[in-house]
Amino acid sequence: MKKAENIIVGISIGDLNGIGGEVVLKTFEDARVLEFCTPVIFASSKAMAFLKTHFKSEINFNDINDINQVVFGRVNVLNCWNEPVKIEFGKEDFKIGEYAIKSLQEATKALKNNSIDVLVTAPINKHNIQSKDFNFPGHTDYLAQQLEGESLMLMVTENLRVGLLTDHVPVKDVAVKISADLIEQKINTVYETLLKDFKINRPKIAVLGINPHTGDNGVIGNEDDDIMRPTLKKIKDSGKLVFGPYAADSFFGSNNYKNFDAIIASYHDQGLIPFKTLSFGQGVNFTAGLNKIRTSPDHGTAYEIAGKGIADENSFKEAVFTALQIFKNRFDYEQLTSNSLKQAGKKL
Repeated sequence: MKKAENIIVGISIGDLNGIGGEVVLKTFEDARVLEFCTPVIFASSKAMAFLKTHFKSEINFNDINDINQVVFGRVNVLNCWNEPVKIEFGKEDFKIGEYAIKSLQEATKALKNNSIDVLVTAPINKHNIQSKDFNFPGHTDYLAQQLEGESLMLMVTENLRVGLLTDHVPVKDVAVKISADLIEQKINTVYETLLKDFKINRPKIAVLGINPHTGDNGVIGNEDDDIMRPTLKKIKDSGKLVFGPYAADSFFGSNNYKNFDAIIASYHDQGLIPFKTLSFGQGVNFTAGLNKIRTSPDHGTAYEIAGKGIADENSFKEAVFTALQIFKNRFDYEQLTSNSLKQAGKKL
């Protein structure tokens, strides 16, 4: 296991016209954070110098052109481009979107090559990143293509974890997308990530219904009776502690969520509205199920406050520390598994 300060956190800079640059600066202005990791910001020294001046940051960057030039214990900026970038806070700009994608692609390449240990992504604008060469709804879908595994959006805070059966899918398509295979796949992904990424030995998982009141015995749709219930019974019979489907409208208000290690919602807003209501500013988006670790804050570009110096960095800082904790937990899990296999081999 690496020393804490030698764990390299790659950071994709996101939309430079949003609050991403500000929350990155604020996070690493606290020198104590550098005792736990070494950050590498994938951007350009010119762009970061502009942000540093604008926000009156006292960070001294270590500018590098190659990942092998990283200096541990410093805030490194890896130049992904050299030309000047016109940053106009609060403005949606397709050129800025191109730089956000350059940063993400370079950071992802470094993650795949093990040149960085974890990736934390600053917010992007899902509209201005679209092009013929990049056609993904967001980070999660792109990373799912680039990295091995079955990706799942898992929103995480101290005592609450919410995963999604479907994420960036129009509401009209949700019921069509949900199948027995998808439910099994997503539950297995959540189960495995609770074991190895969060050190929960016997995970207890709740699943929310697809329809209001889980269909009211077919009065408001048949999907919960025809697909959800039989699939959950099959999974529970296999030995996993999986419960549901629960009616989503009362599940969080009744505090029932506190009885579970994770909750799986059927669609985006069903899970993220209660999650953000309960934890906004402290939550983290973790892409579970991949062979690499990626986290992000639970907010977007926030154009309306960009450049004003009032953005709250806590969610981004939590994303950094969550990535570090998961990195350590995975290492411990792999060591434990390896030792168990060795012991089993000796007995044979």
